[in-house]
Amino acid sequence: MAPPIHARAVRTRLAPLLPAVVLLAGCARQAASAITHDPGTPGFLLGLWHGFIFPVAWVLSLFLPDVAVYAVPNNGGWYDFGYFLGIVVFGVGARKTKTVTVYVDRWRGR
Repeated sequence: MAPPIHARAVRTRLAPLLPAVVLLAGCARQAASAITHDPGTPGFLLGLWHGFIFPVAWVLSLFLPDVAVYAVPNNGGWYDFGYFLGIVVFGVGARKTKTVTVYVDRWRGR
């Protein structure tokens, strides 16, 4: 079954953009200081802490130019993993949900 005509038209219009996007992505690079890891480079524990304090750091970063929400340079994957855990598990995403139980009254039908 062929896709609808409008979906095919959109794909044919966007197809020439794919090589341009790939070429532009090839120009992206990291700063040279981010590649070398000094002993003081933030790692997992600082990533965890930065993720936990993300909401406060974000608000402060709007008003203070010296405050950032993400440390660059960092040691890569471990910092990112700690940052993710800090936000999702311990920070903003760690909200307790309230379970609501609805009782049905058989006699009244509610």
